Amino acid sequence: MPGLRVLGVIPARLHSTRLPRKVLREIAGVPMVAHVFRRARQSPLLSDLLVATDAQDIVDACHGLGIPAVMTSADHPSGTDRVWEVSRSRAADVYVNIQGDEPLISPGHIAALVEPFQQRPETQVTTLMIRATVEEARDPNVVKVACTLAGTALYFSRLPIPFDRDQAAAPEYWKHLGIYAYRREALESFHRFPPSALETAERLEQLRFLEHGIPIRVVETMEATIGVDTEADLRAVEAYLRSRPR
Repeated sequence: MPGLRVLGVIPARLHSTRLPRKVLREIAGVPMVAHVFRRARQSPLLSDLLVATDAQDIVDACHGLGIPAVMTSADHPSGTDRVWEVSRSRAADVYVNIQGDEPLISPGHIAALVEPFQQRPETQVTTLMIRATVEEARDPNVVKVACTLAGTALYFSRLPIPFDRDQAAAPEYWKHLGIYAYRREALESFHRFPPSALETAERLEQLRFLEHGIPIRVVETMEATIGVDTEADLRAVEAYLRSRPR
């Protein structure tokens, strides 16, 4: 299905519990949200790209750097809801949710998210996974995913899944990267449904899709990212960027 209109949306919330105002925190002298935008903009698959935020401070910072940004409701509980609001006024075939705290997003990530929509028109939602270390599998701050043999998500959890009961199977663990792409119909369904029981228990919004029978195709990537939730994450990203040639 050539010629898909793909809109990249960077949901950027000002307030964060663990790292306040994190999307405006500077990395190598540049606000984090600008790093996200500049890296995502390198993707030739995106027809357009913008920041969707709940704060005038973020709009002002973006506009000062020549980055398109729009105000969205402060009442949205998730980035997916913020992407949904953008979809109400901006038509596209596919909407890519590029988290505002993923400054190492790459064109390869976006290509992996979009490819299933090109090859399988029935695709509704896509996301990414990468092999997890044993330490990551045990870390409740790292979300894991288990998939069907056909490549759709069975479940997401903060616990290690699958559980190696006999300590003999040596299962593979997969780390979920919180970057998504959706059809507009899937966004409409997500926003219409109330938070689900599993979503509430795990505090993982993507489980709402699964509980309502909307499949999520999960694509493996070899490109690791560093999602920024803490000061240590911020320092790790800055060290990585400073180590790379300009």
